[in-house]
Amino acid sequence: METLELLRTNLLSPAVLAFVLGMVATLVRSDLKIPEALYTSLSIYLLLAIGLKGGAALASTPLEEVWRPALATLALGVLTPLLAYLVLRRLGRMDVVNAAALAAHYGSVSAVTFAAATSFMQAARQPVEGYLPTLVAILEVPAIVIALLIARRNLKGSSMGEAVREILTGRSILLLVGGSLIGFLSGPEGLKKVSAVFVEPFQGALVLFLLELGMVAAKRLRDLRQAGAFLVGFGLGMPVVHGALGVWLGSLAGMSVGGATVLGTMAASASYIAAPAAVRIALPQANPSYYLTASLGITFPFNLTLGIPLYFALSRLVHGGS
Repeated sequence: METLELLRTNLLSPAVLAFVLGMVATLVRSDLKIPEALYTSLSIYLLLAIGLKGGAALASTPLEEVWRPALATLALGVLTPLLAYLVLRRLGRMDVVNAAALAAHYGSVSAVTFAAATSFMQAARQPVEGYLPTLVAILEVPAIVIALLIARRNLKGSSMGEAVREILTGRSILLLVGGSLIGFLSGPEGLKKVSAVFVEPFQGALVLFLLELGMVAAKRLRDLRQAGAFLVGFGLGMPVVHGALGVWLGSLAGMSVGGATVLGTMAASASYIAAPAAVRIALPQANPSYYLTASLGITFPFNLTLGIPLYFALSRLVHGGS
C-alpha cells in the first residue's frame, strides 16, 4: 500500500474520525459528554488488554528475539528526555522546572498512541512483534525518573521518592505490568479463554476512548496562545526527531518494518497519564498549560493523524523500501 493511500486510510479510520468528532463536539459546545466512570473503565480495559496480549505473546517468544529490542527501548528511555530537555533549555530558553516537566512527558510513552499505531499496522496488513506491549512498560518509567532527577539536581525540596512511588503504583504501570505477567503465566491458551472480552472488542473500545480524548484535546487548544509559538513548534518537531530515532534503533535491534514503526511511534508519543501524575507531585511549580497542552493538544493529534504514517514511511525507507 502506498504512503499516500495509507495516510488516507489512517485519516478515515474510525479511531481518527472519532477523535475529530470529539474535538468538533467541544468546539461547537455540544452537550456530548462521556461519563467519568466510563472513561476510567475504558482506560483500565485498554491498559489491561494491551498487557494481556503482550504477555501472552512474550510467553511464546524466545529470549534471543527480545533482548535487543528491550535494550533499544531502554536507550530511548534515556536519550529522549535528555534530548528534549536540551532543546527546551538551549533553544526555548525555558526554566529548569518546566523544561524537566516537558522532558518527562516527551521521554515517556502514550499507551493510546501505541494502540493506535498497532491498529494502523493491522490496516496496512503489516505484521508486528507480539512482545511490543512489554516495551511500552519498559519505556514508560525511566524517562520520567531521569527528567525528575535533572530537576532535582537544580532544585531542593522536590519529592523524588514519592514521585517514583506514584509512577510504579499508578494504574498505567500496574495494569501494563500486571496484565503482562498474567498473559505471560497463562500463555496464548489462557488468552484464548478471555479473547471474547479482551481481544475482539478492543478496537471498538479504542474508538470510544478516542472520542473522549478528542474532547479533552480540544479544551487544551484554548491554551495554545499561552503556550507560545516555540512550544507549538516543539510539540510538532520533537515527535519527528524521537520517532526517527526510535525507528532507527528498532531497525538496528532487528525489528520488522511494522515493529520498528510502532517503536518509533512509542518514542514519538508524549505521556498524558503517568507523567502528569508524577510531575504534579515532584514538580508542583511546573505549569500544566505547557506540558498538557503540548502532549495532549499538539503532539497526540499530530501523531494520530500524520505522525504514524510518517514513521511507517521512515521504517520502510530504513528497511530498504520493503
